[in-house]
Amino acid sequence: MYLPRLLRPRVVVSAHCDLPCGVYDPAQARIEAESIKAISEKYQASDDPEFRTRSLIIKEQRAELVKHHLWVLWTDYFKAPHFERYPHLHGLFNEATKLAGAGGAKGVADPAVAEQLLMKIEEISKIFWETKQS
Repeated sequence: MYLPRLLRPRVVVSAHCDLPCGVYDPAQARIEAESIKAISEKYQASDDPEFRTRSLIIKEQRAELVKHHLWVLWTDYFKAPHFERYPHLHGLFNEATKLAGAGGAKGVADPAVAEQLLMKIEEISKIFWETKQS
């Protein structure tokens, strides 16, 4: 009987994200997406097979990082009130992660696809900063 009372938290706190604000930022995904675009442009401009192979490997790594950073925002930062206020947010994240995935920037070396990914990340970023103001 005494043990449960002893283990009960003395102070209960709540937050809208896993850690105090300031640790999440869509800029991480944007920086990686900018790298994907730059790599895709350099890939298209080169005829060197070794360079092109290395470019594809690095581009795919960057695409995985974009997906990771987006998923962290989607699952750890944004909460139910955000999705209620921005009902298109789930779809926006889905579109962005698909653009970073095998059917998008990870699967092709097309700067236009990377630009589409950057535009989706910018939309997410705009919503992110709006939520930080409230």
